[in-house]
Amino acid sequence: MPGPLYEATMGRLFAVVYDRLQARAESAGVREMRKGLLSQASGRTLEVGAGTGLNLDHYGPAVGELVLAEPSPHMARRLRAKVSAAGRAAEVVEAPAERLPFPDESFDTVVVTLVLCTVPDQAAALAEIARVLRPDGRLLFLEHVRSEDPRIARWQDRVERPWRFLAAGCHPNRDTLAAIEASPLRVELAARERAPGVPRLVSEGVAGAARRPS
Repeated sequence: MPGPLYEATMGRLFAVVYDRLQARAESAGVREMRKGLLSQASGRTLEVGAGTGLNLDHYGPAVGELVLAEPSPHMARRLRAKVSAAGRAAEVVEAPAERLPFPDESFDTVVVTLVLCTVPDQAAALAEIARVLRPDGRLLFLEHVRSEDPRIARWQDRVERPWRFLAAGCHPNRDTLAAIEASPLRVELAARERAPGVPRLVSEGVAGAARRPS
């Protein structure tokens, strides 16, 4: 997560404009990608890095309890307003992915969408996700990743620092699927996706599910 100075300036601005920045991609097909992924959520569900709540409408009746974790106070404020307006029963908790304030084995499903690109420490975040998942619980993920095209990947490396500053800590060149595979979780399904309506540098993604071994 970016530091306090960033959060007080760019972080506040990013929270204000985030939904508008995402609008074209959402209407071009990303909303349907979210919907398809989140239709698999069930039981007590935790969303890590819930942002302004773009996933909120996609949780179905199989989700018995919904907890939304978000580290940015500016994002969390907008998230609470969206939860209230939707009339959805959900708890909003301000917490980073690397330090989730929940007991071991307390969730059936954990969700991350366009989050693992941003967390400062992917390994620590994934270890925390595994910790709070119940045995046989699932992580559902939708993340943009390092391009398989070497030319695009080189550009992702070149622009990583300015992109990270402008996009609230996002690293466009992370091999997030490899990080999930190296975590305590077992990947069950991973499909390469091309996100519509977003810059080519961050259009390649992966969607799938990983399970905590029982």
